[in-house]
Amino acid sequence: MNNTVPEIFGSMVFNDAIMRDKLPKDIYRSLKKTIEDGRDLDIAVANVVAIAMKDWAIEKGATHYTHWFQPMTGVTAEKHDSFISPQHDGRVIMEFSGKELIKGEPDASSFPSGGLRATFEARGYTAWDPTSYAFVKDGVLCIPTAFCSYGGEALDKKTPLLRSMETLNEQALRILRLFDNQTVKRVVTTVGPEQEYFLIDRSLYEKRKDLIYCGRTLFGARPPKGQELDDHYFGAIKPRVQAFMKELNEELWKLGIMSKTEHNEVAPAQHEMAPIYDTANIAIDHNQITMEVMKKVAKRHDLVCLLHEKPFGGINGSGKHNNWSMVTDQGVNLLEPGKSPHENAQFLLFITAIIKAVDEYQDLLRLSIASAGNDHRLGAAEAPPAIMSIFLGDDLDAILKSIESGMAYSGHGTSRMDIGVHVLPNIPKDTTDRNRTSPFAFTGNKFEFRSCGSSMSVSGPNTILNTIVAEALRQFADELEEAEDFTDALYDLLRRTIRKHKRIIFNGDGYSRDWEEEAKKRGLLNLPTTVDALPMYLEPKNIELFTTHHILSEIEVRSRYEIELEAYAKMINIEGLTAVDMTKKEILPAVNRYICQLLESAEYKQRLSEGRNGKAYSCGMEDELIALLSDLEDKAFSQVNKLEELLSRLNSLYKEEPDKLKIAAFCRDSIIPAMQELREYIDTMEINTDRKQWPLPSYGELLFSI
Repeated sequence: MNNTVPEIFGSMVFNDAIMRDKLPKDIYRSLKKTIEDGRDLDIAVANVVAIAMKDWAIEKGATHYTHWFQPMTGVTAEKHDSFISPQHDGRVIMEFSGKELIKGEPDASSFPSGGLRATFEARGYTAWDPTSYAFVKDGVLCIPTAFCSYGGEALDKKTPLLRSMETLNEQALRILRLFDNQTVKRVVTTVGPEQEYFLIDRSLYEKRKDLIYCGRTLFGARPPKGQELDDHYFGAIKPRVQAFMKELNEELWKLGIMSKTEHNEVAPAQHEMAPIYDTANIAIDHNQITMEVMKKVAKRHDLVCLLHEKPFGGINGSGKHNNWSMVTDQGVNLLEPGKSPHENAQFLLFITAIIKAVDEYQDLLRLSIASAGNDHRLGAAEAPPAIMSIFLGDDLDAILKSIESGMAYSGHGTSRMDIGVHVLPNIPKDTTDRNRTSPFAFTGNKFEFRSCGSSMSVSGPNTILNTIVAEALRQFADELEEAEDFTDALYDLLRRTIRKHKRIIFNGDGYSRDWEEEAKKRGLLNLPTTVDALPMYLEPKNIELFTTHHILSEIEVRSRYEIELEAYAKMINIEGLTAVDMTKKEILPAVNRYICQLLESAEYKQRLSEGRNGKAYSCGMEDELIALLSDLEDKAFSQVNKLEELLSRLNSLYKEEPDKLKIAAFCRDSIIPAMQELREYIDTMEINTDRKQWPLPSYGELLFSI
């Protein structure tokens, strides 16, 4: 590409600069006020904006528009309508109205609703989110929107996120006012989701039904070399991958997505892209676009981008590290340690609120990253465990301990300061190492939620983060606003909160078995699977949290519980059916052919032994392999039949059992173990079968072919 990055960046986005240029000044000011104050958009203003947006989009090659939304499927959705409007003389003109900009009506009946509506009730609405810029993608003007039912219930992931951002803003402003900050008008959460992914050759991908249907390999013997040498991590990027990354960056930059960092990850064929942080809803929109663009660009390079959390057994899976912070409209990061006692006190109050929030709602954080795919990754010596904890680092941990005890703190500097009086030490930044085993780690001026899965939308985790922190801030503000002496009340609140919630702080190795025992002693939750985690939605304290802050109504909470349980069971069912199909139609016939080949070889050697020169030929190799493979083949055949029976039972449960938790538990306790046992037989057969006879591309080919 000959154009420079500044020239192409945001070229396909109807951003603030374009709006300022294309809109009349009074319309632009009105729209900005709507965005900043969260008010409804006047239809007269909307009409002018729509015309300008349409004209700009047509200049960019668009012929259609769509309300681009994020249903509960975890991916995005769009219905395209053209700009054409017929005229009486048979011609057409290109039209787009403010009404069409503000509101759409896609069919909502086929999207997951979790019982919010009957399947025959089809009406749903999309509403423009003016805080997230429209963009042109593949000749279509995409307008980011929220999605709700005819009755007003949220059917998407964006609506609760926007609500959570608003409630956090309200409570954070209350805290800032206590510190006599009257000038800040808004606090937003910022997010930077680092995206891990695998790239494999497309021709090999197309030979594996498990990758096509499930996004991961259900079978595959480990290759002689995996990630043992750590030579792929940050290694030189291969030319074919570099070409993909170059085009990916250019496509993302056109869409205003600040793709910043690219590198090889730990596992072979694994890579990572990290963006610059942005406001939460925009960052999440951008991440959804990023995953889509990754797949499209990979295809153009005869590659396939795998976003599953665990596409290959025995090597690292992929996550999406969610870097989260709070920033004022004046650009001040509230999680940035300050240089003055006043700033430090404010910083420590926000940090303590987060500690309280994570401890009290560790169950919600855990369920926010629950999925069938992520269950394979969490706690597998490559990702944080399912137990939630916070890493603060030695210095910040020592400061909190000194506040709790009322003792003096001595940091890395020469000064000693009395925490019990009205001053706090200057809190240094980056004075401690990072902890990659922690689910929720403080990294200088933000928290990194490392447990998110690579394929998931991070709307859910950020909605919950915003909400639980808002609740902690609400409780703090309620108490401090009534205090007679603010300073004394502040330090008393910090001490009590740290003392009560310090169990959630852990700076050690989260991968160790000792931590599981220690966490149990501390009373922390260990919810190892999605089936263990999702029932936490229905805990009374959690329903009260969502309803109090108007994030979700009780029926909306229950709908998400139902939707996510159903998605889990459906995914396991698809994997089970795929395993049966591959085993019966591809793998067992191939092994049988190889056994026949071995039998022919043994018979040939026997004929030679009986033949002309009387020399005896040994058939030991053939005999051993025939015996081994025949035994494995019989076991695999028996096991695949057992799996098929279990899948049939699952199908019956769908009709007989209204409790989706029991269905999901059946998948976890019966189908997954049956699949794992089948895999053991098949992987052993792969090791002992002629490569030419084995029907599937091997791990070695998939991981090292590019």
